[in-house]
Amino acid sequence: MEKYIYKGKNEEEILKEALEELNLTENDIFYKVTEEKVGILKSKKVILEIVKIADISELGKQLLEEIITNMGIDCNIETKIREKLITYNIISNNNSMIIGKKGRILNSIQIYLKQAIYKKINIKTNIVVDVENYKSKQLYYLIKEVKKIARDVTLSKVSVKLDPMNSYERRTIHNALNKFDYIKTESEGEEPNRYIVIKYKEKNNK
Repeated sequence: MEKYIYKGKNEEEILKEALEELNLTENDIFYKVTEEKVGILKSKKVILEIVKIADISELGKQLLEEIITNMGIDCNIETKIREKLITYNIISNNNSMIIGKKGRILNSIQIYLKQAIYKKINIKTNIVVDVENYKSKQLYYLIKEVKKIARDVTLSKVSVKLDPMNSYERRTIHNALNKFDYIKTESEGEEPNRYIVIKYKEKNNK
């Protein structure tokens, strides 16, 4: 898998140049920006490292197939890329073993996969691993539950701390509650135990 490196003085200009040269859009890539000081005057140079999401998708699928095969399970993996999110949906002959109690094994597989990819490319990615839409269904019920909690917080004005969630789940919850007039959500804590707090706010208070 190829990593593309561009250097220059301005991040926006370098990114535009890179996308034109690669014939891609920003939604087609993951990238990292670093800076270095060069010369006697220590002028700033911007370094842009780019990988194609399509390439990451293929790499992730290969690694995931290896993980599941090493568990002694036959599987097929469907891949979907949408809004810079790569979702792998595993279809197997032993879903319960992959999911584990309360989805713990599945979450561990996702964490391991993200770490393995990061180790190879040193660029953060956005990846979800699912088993026959198990997480999608769980997320649906979670959203219903947090909306109920938000209505309770609106009445009681007492904040509620949710259980730790991954970044994708937190982002989904933030989006689900951002239209509640008297509610605001804040992420607190450190990874991997970062969580959301649902708080009451006055309607005109942002």
